[in-house]
Amino acid sequence: MPFISHREFINRCQASGDLIRVQREVDWDLEAGAVTRRSNETGGPACLFERIKDYPDGYRILGGPLATYRRVAIAMGLAADTPVREIYAEHERRRQVPVKPVTLATGPCQEEVHRGKNVDLCRLPAPMVHDGDGGRYMVTWGFAVCRDPDTGWSNWGMYRFMLLDGQHLSGQPTPLSNFAHIFREKYMARNRPMPLAIAIGADPLSCMASTTGYRPDEDEADFAGALHGAPVPLVKCVSNDLLVPADSEIVIEGEVPPDAAGLEGPFGEYPGYRIGGVSPKILFNVLAMTHRRDPILTMCVHGVPTDEGHAGGAIGAALGFKRRMQRAELPVLDVTLPPEGASHIVAVSVSRGGPEVAQAVKEIVTQNRAWHTKIIIVDADVDVFNMNEVIHALAVKCHSWRGITLSEEPGKGNPFTPCYTPEERAVRHGAVALFDCTWPPELPEDLHPQKSSFREIYPPDLQARIIRDWRDYGFRSKL
Repeated sequence: MPFISHREFINRCQASGDLIRVQREVDWDLEAGAVTRRSNETGGPACLFERIKDYPDGYRILGGPLATYRRVAIAMGLAADTPVREIYAEHERRRQVPVKPVTLATGPCQEEVHRGKNVDLCRLPAPMVHDGDGGRYMVTWGFAVCRDPDTGWSNWGMYRFMLLDGQHLSGQPTPLSNFAHIFREKYMARNRPMPLAIAIGADPLSCMASTTGYRPDEDEADFAGALHGAPVPLVKCVSNDLLVPADSEIVIEGEVPPDAAGLEGPFGEYPGYRIGGVSPKILFNVLAMTHRRDPILTMCVHGVPTDEGHAGGAIGAALGFKRRMQRAELPVLDVTLPPEGASHIVAVSVSRGGPEVAQAVKEIVTQNRAWHTKIIIVDADVDVFNMNEVIHALAVKCHSWRGITLSEEPGKGNPFTPCYTPEERAVRHGAVALFDCTWPPELPEDLHPQKSSFREIYPPDLQARIIRDWRDYGFRSKL
């Protein structure tokens, strides 16, 4: 498939009814965030706010770019109504063939260039996303680019950054991220500032790649190319040697000092609650800013499902778990992070279950960090992409005594999980519940109860005829 740029994606979403252009003036202070959050919660379209209060014509905000699977499908060049299972399968298929990026002399992201004292981040309409946030957030759906100075490996990672003033941002890369490792081990340890660039409004598949936990020697740009089936065009920053997507709307360049911090937070988090308060985070000293002449700032309004973190941003993580389980030769069929679970639930289907398999799955999911606090293991007859079926399996196939395993995970917990105490979040002390909804291995297959569902209890020829004639029965939607 050809490369789909950010603006082409916007046009395709509008054509399919998955984006609206808001023509009336909208306030950057809460209004744009509130409208987007309401659209997210009702399964509505992305919102391109064309006129922003206090800003010139042409300066826009795009809210909710990948908050639905429909828009994920469009970004991948698929039909908007492609089933979730097929989106996952296509993502997994494409990932097998990484495509190296190409480097251009310049690109649309450098139509306007501001350096040194001419940099003023306040020229951009950074929104006040939620009421009670610690400040205006410049970066909620954009990614940071940094590089290992020893190996040359470039890392893309998506983290939030709050506006401090015209030349400074404060950000929160997660402590176990590759970004944090590079900064801590390669720059702080040597008392050197780390060059950094942030790409805002890059093509949607590059954004998706930046949310995926690839290995330290794997470049996200290669896998963004894999998702596109074509090289991602990159350009060199104007103030350092980092490469960023040429199609980006905005690029912010600078460095992170090893001996300074900036206050950041609080923020309405992706689990659906605002957690914590103001605390010291990394400080980003901005040295240059480039952007299109009419830049579009992308905005993710985190909250109760669904938003980008629950839809477009979760696919790569789920497929990462699946790859690791397959390498461990577990009988895994599918893995998903259902949007309803706010990235805290992992649903796994297996061809063969039982306590041994379930525990092996848990070890892989929690190997590095126990951020996914509920793991549900189901048999092959349960569609993990259908939460109705997953909840049904949990209700009737998970033994309420033998089927549930609880564990504490010191040092691995998610600091954004609402049910943890402030003390637990501070030391990342977490817990995981494993729900084994598979048939016990000692139960003979001929004693498994017959599942009473359309695809299980009726003859295949009858199923096929009913599906074929579904609209003839008077139904408007597909079966």
